[in-house]
Amino acid sequence: MTAAEPPRVFVDALIATQDASRRVVRGDVRVEDGRFTHVGPGAPREGAEVVPAHDRAIVPGFVNLHAHVAMHPLRGIADDRDLGGFLETLFAVDARRAERDVEIGARAGAAEMLLGGTTSFLDLYYFEDAVARATSGLGLRGFLGWAVLDPEMTTQSGVPLDNARAFVHRWKAHPLVRPLVAPQGVYVCGRETWLGARELAEREGTLLHYHLSETRREVHEHEAKTGRRPADWLDEIGFLGPRQVAAHAVWLTGQEIRRLAERHVAVAHCAASNLKLASGGVAPVVELRAAGATVGIGTDSVASNNSLSMLREIHLAGLVQKNHRWDAAALSAQELLDLATIEGARALGAAEELGSIEVGKRADFSLFRLDHPTLVPARPEALVSHLAYAANDEAIDSVYVDGRPVVRGRRLVHGDWPTIRREVEAVADGLWAARPK
Repeated sequence: MTAAEPPRVFVDALIATQDASRRVVRGDVRVEDGRFTHVGPGAPREGAEVVPAHDRAIVPGFVNLHAHVAMHPLRGIADDRDLGGFLETLFAVDARRAERDVEIGARAGAAEMLLGGTTSFLDLYYFEDAVARATSGLGLRGFLGWAVLDPEMTTQSGVPLDNARAFVHRWKAHPLVRPLVAPQGVYVCGRETWLGARELAEREGTLLHYHLSETRREVHEHEAKTGRRPADWLDEIGFLGPRQVAAHAVWLTGQEIRRLAERHVAVAHCAASNLKLASGGVAPVVELRAAGATVGIGTDSVASNNSLSMLREIHLAGLVQKNHRWDAAALSAQELLDLATIEGARALGAAEELGSIEVGKRADFSLFRLDHPTLVPARPEALVSHLAYAANDEAIDSVYVDGRPVVRGRRLVHGDWPTIRREVEAVADGLWAARPK
């Protein structure tokens, strides 16, 4: 049993509340029993550790809405290739992975995310028990999806859907792990697998997470095979519905956009990965939001991004939409911060618990140094703009999850980066040696 954290009061901080009014205020934040109990001037200090924070900004923890965190040893392994060539390399390497190296990779990825202010992430992979152990051990909040494929398409031992069911049962009571079901995509999942995944998720009360319409090739091949585009086909077979997060969603028609919104399917926008893999086009983020769909931001894996920095992802997402639409107001700074915090939490069905600094919510947040060059001038009216367009990960001093420090002074509280690095380098040696030439 971990000892209870003492109450803390962060005094005189600049607070990006992300509340309904999106207030940025100067004041105090009290954290007790893992939750915010006061936000604003004059927090009670009785029995609390007092933390002077005049030179800090308190920002909600970022929600990374699509990742494959265990792929950390594969950063750079398949660069400068389109998705087809990228996947050819990744599938060959993935077939050789063991649970131990998945855990080591996930630990390194979790460290990178925490140091970048990410406190919650949505993952899709296999050996998710290893991912759960690694990420929760460092204090990161994981929404972890076991990859489900047609049995003849997988390298997993056993039946993927059965593996997902067992994983959900093993972890559903953990305070930091939310297990879920993750059908990979239409290119490796048939009708029976999709509907089996939905039935399992409904029975166990979990989310569903999957890739959707990432490339033209995916869309055209599925249309040639079934006569329908992926989103239309998934709706026709009775799959689409609430508590689902579709990653990428680049190649959508207007009808598909409306259909996803009507079915309450959320979307994880992965700008950097789509750009680097030359997926072509620009994800219709503005159109999805206008239709009423919830959209968050994901980094995808370091093999395709090649970063897990949400600040970097926010910057790119905004610039791409503005340039593509010839509209400097498209995806404003405030909207971008929304996508990375409260909208990401909403996509996870957790907006009542996460995504903003409000009394009663889980105390997941970061302390940004207001004296860091990328946050100067440190004016309240400029803070959101700085976060969207200027700040980098080095501006983050400390990170808290459930009110517990997980990063302090840019050092992991529950892990040692030199040790994590040595382990991941050793794993990478074997994986890189196995890559196709």
